[in-house]
Amino acid sequence: MKNKRIVITGGSGFIGRSLIDLWQHNNDIIVISRQEMPSADRVRYLHWDGVHKGPWCEALEQADILINLAGKSVNCRYTGKNKQEIFDSRTVTTRLLGEVIAGLKQPPKLWVNAASATIYRHAEDRPMDEFTGEMMNDFSVQVCKKWEQTFNDITLPHTRKAILRMGIVLGWEKGGVMYPYMNLLKFGLGGYQGNGKQRYTWVHIADVAGMITWLYENEHLSGVFNCTSPNPVLNKDFMRTLRQATGHLFGLPAPAFMLEIGAAIIGTESELLLKSRWVLPTRALKEGYTFRYPELSKAIDHILAHVPRSAYHLF
Repeated sequence: MKNKRIVITGGSGFIGRSLIDLWQHNNDIIVISRQEMPSADRVRYLHWDGVHKGPWCEALEQADILINLAGKSVNCRYTGKNKQEIFDSRTVTTRLLGEVIAGLKQPPKLWVNAASATIYRHAEDRPMDEFTGEMMNDFSVQVCKKWEQTFNDITLPHTRKAILRMGIVLGWEKGGVMYPYMNLLKFGLGGYQGNGKQRYTWVHIADVAGMITWLYENEHLSGVFNCTSPNPVLNKDFMRTLRQATGHLFGLPAPAFMLEIGAAIIGTESELLLKSRWVLPTRALKEGYTFRYPELSKAIDHILAHVPRSAYHLF
């Protein structure tokens, strides 16, 4: 993708920074974020609060792509306050963007809204996809449903809309899951979590970028797409592949009760590790998307080539 005007809301997090890294040399990128950051080269940063209109609205005029990643991280304890903030940071922001786009003379050609593959139920019996996937009603699924419903309720005749239900995104930028995993390896704790039999649905960041580019180039496509590798693995296989790639011979497992204790100590939820996400990108495959990194081993090798050895070895 070259010479496009790309606007990323909530773009200061791991996924946003990774997309900027991949696209910034050939495109003009505008990042709209709560964090104040200096602009550089072809990347410009604008401030917003995610609630009110402001000067940032003008950035959406004549944009080729809007990518909405805004939302409070679910990597926290599910207190009443945090739950409400998780909901509001997604639904309020999405409605705001819809209102702004509706008033533009030349609105974005494509609006891609982030979503999560965790919208599907805990599955160890069969895979879930856009056509046959089942949804329960636990908190994380409620968040996904309300976020998508808010997006789908917005009618924009001149802007094509797509939802990407992303698996766990793997990349080399800090802030993603790879550095915490590599830290576990350093101290011999890189074994499986829980019983290790829960499915681990992942996607390489290059395929997140690739799928967005593909959606932009195929104007007949819209709606929901699972943005996940076609080859999810068991948790124990993920950890084994990571150990092998980094040269670690063993890793102590972490039973579920230990994860519960650890999650409480560091302020997160064990569900993030123990839920079995078995999700396939059936629609993308049917429509002709070709994954750059369909296999976990090659994806991990590519990511490790971008990080220093000290990230996963003490010596």
